[in-house]
Amino acid sequence: MDVVVRTYSGKGSKELFSLLEERKAEIEKLLRSTKGFVSYTLARSSESDGGLSMTVCQDKAGIDESVSMARDWIAKNAAHIGVDAPKVSLGKIIIHATNN
Repeated sequence: MDVVVRTYSGKGSKELFSLLEERKAEIEKLLRSTKGFVSYTLARSSESDGGLSMTVCQDKAGIDESVSMARDWIAKNAAHIGVDAPKVSLGKIIIHATNN
């Protein structure tokens, strides 16, 4: 499995996370449509000035699709916020534990 973590901080990040929280059902539906989708997490940072999203997919193709979907959604729905680009970290899952 592969993972992408997008970390948003700085200009517009607080406003972006407020919008994402307001539209969380739409965001979840969009991300669940990603090929090979495993899980998605959206969390505010402890300083409440932004946050991070983490998407886990079966392979890198799904991760690439999720990155594109996130970028397109922000361009379409949050361009007016002017958020700084996120720090994007990609990786291979070593352990993925859940209570499911």
